[in-house]
Amino acid sequence: MQVVAVRFELLVRGASSLKEKRARIRPILDRIRDRHHLSVSEVDHQDDWDRSTIAVAVVAPTERRALELLTSAERVVWAADVEVLDSARTWLDLTDDR
Repeated sequence: MQVVAVRFELLVRGASSLKEKRARIRPILDRIRDRHHLSVSEVDHQDDWDRSTIAVAVVAPTERRALELLTSAERVVWAADVEVLDSARTWLDLTDDR
């Protein structure tokens, strides 16, 4: 089993309210959740008009499948109407100690 999470620091240029920011972030979250069936959430900067941090979690049976799912989620974010300031992947090591 492979587990990986990716965090995206986003800049939402031109957003002048939380409502406007959320209107631009929501389609990203919905697309990742609905089309790719992955867990995704805004995890930081919820009260900032022009910033957002979202995280995506992937659990897959193989590393190859995990990377495929992760890449599809990353494409959604990079294609969105936001600027990606930073992204970072974290793999969880689940070695079996039995």
